[in-house]
Parts: sequence; C-alpha cells; structure tokens
Amino acid sequence: MTKKKEYFVGVHVSIAGGFFNAIEEGTEIGCTAIQIFTKSNRQWQSKPITSDDKEKFITAQKNSEIKIVVAHASYLINLGSATIETQQKSFIALVDEIKRCQLLQIPFLVLHPGTAEQNNKELTLKFVGNQIDKALKETSDCNVTVLVETMAGQGKSIGSSFEELSTILDSVTIKKRIGVCFDTCHAFAAGYDFTTAQGYKNVFESFDKTIGLHFLKAFHMNDSKKELNSHVDRHESIGEGLINLEAFSMIMNDVRFMNIPKILETPKIDELENDKKNLKALINLIK
Repeated sequence: MTKKKEYFVGVHVSIAGGFFNAIEEGTEIGCTAIQIFTKSNRQWQSKPITSDDKEKFITAQKNSEIKIVVAHASYLINLGSATIETQQKSFIALVDEIKRCQLLQIPFLVLHPGTAEQNNKELTLKFVGNQIDKALKETSDCNVTVLVETMAGQGKSIGSSFEELSTILDSVTIKKRIGVCFDTCHAFAAGYDFTTAQGYKNVFESFDKTIGLHFLKAFHMNDSKKELNSHVDRHESIGEGLINLEAFSMIMNDVRFMNIPKILETPKIDELENDKKNLKALINLIK
C-alpha cells in the first residue's frame, strides 16, 4: 500500500459543474480526502440538492480513493452576531448545511465560530455553543458532526484560544456531534508554537487538557505568511511560510492523528499544480 493511501490527506476542491466533479478533481490531484462547500460560500441562499446530484456524488466517491469528505460552512454564518437578523440567518443556514451534508453522506461540517463584535466575548462564546446545540437538536435525524475551527484571532473573531473553543464546546450537550478542526496557520498566528518537538508536545497536551484530543476530528494543513502570534490569517504553501516542515512532519507522523483527515487550504496559484505540489510535500513527510 502506498503512503498516500495510509492517510486521509487532500485539498479543498470545487463543486463547479456538479458535486461529483469534486471527486474527479480530488482524484486527479491524488487526494484520499477532500473538502468542499455544499453551496456558494458567499450567499445565504442554497440551491436544492437533487437526487441525481446526490447519487452521482456518492457513487463517484465510492468508486474513488477518496475515503473522507469534509464540508466547510459558509463564511457568512456568524451565530454570535450582535445583529438579530444575522443571528437568525446564520442559524437557519447552519441547519440547512447540516442537512445538505447528511444528504451527501458527508460526516463533518467545519464552522468558523464567528465574531464577538461589540458583545461580551464570554457570553458570545456560550451563545454560539447554545446555537450549535440547538441546530444539532433540530437535525437529530442526522449524524453530521460540526467541527468548530481554530481561528487566528484577527479582529474581533472568537475561537483563537483552546479556552475559547472549550467554552463553545461546553455549551453543546450533544457531544458525539461536536468537535474541532485544527488549522495550523490559524493556531500558529494565534500564538501556539508547535514548530519544535517540545513545543508540539506542549501544544497538544494543552489541547488535550483544555478541550480533549478526542474532540480533534480534522486538520487544515496550511503554512503561514505571518509570524507566530501575529493574529493575522494568511495561508501559505507548505514549506514556503514561517511554520517549519518539522511541525508538519510531526502532525503527519503522529499515530494519534493517523485516521484524521488533513486538508490543504493553500493558495490556488494555478489550475491544479500548486495543490499537487502541496499534497506531495505533505505525503513526502510521512516516515
């Protein structure tokens, strides 16, 4: 068995032209896992998923080497918004996206926790957790797990510390359907230094103590254009940013994370070549 097939590694791919095209694109790149949007990430409205869409996508995946698909929720969703209208739209959109994932048999939905705006941060964190919990209860017939993403701490965004993520997760009662997506660029920008063996050990010990490693369900594997603790979210290709290759190697070879999907969200410089290059860079780190 090749190295590639021992791990669930891939990139974010497009659904342009149909959901099944994402499987074809991921296959061409060499993925064993992919991430998609199930709708336009910049619009509230979503186009219904037809039975034909569903069957083509599920069949294409079953006939491919892509074993795990992760969905990313719309960037518009901000459950803790100070605006009631945005809160309501965000909740409706989250419920819709969970249902869309269920239709496509996608097990994970990655969600940005949003911003605190002028609200009290602690109250916002708890409110976001409560809203996620409410959405999970409203989709009790689904088995989709919502993964709250680690953030860089840029502006008024929430979820940049393990403590903040823990507060969100503590407010969710349906524990089997909640988790965390660890974004390497975001965590590094937020001040978590996992670029040395000791730093790596400390960061994931802290994650385990504060949140619990059993909640870590996915990685976004991105290098960072900005320095440690910059609180600036700027992704870079693997090996071309300020996170060293040793950090990525430690994640790729950590047996605790072997079955966890690792998704690249690195810059799309050309058609597919940069994705292929970044995927190869990660796979080559596997020992």
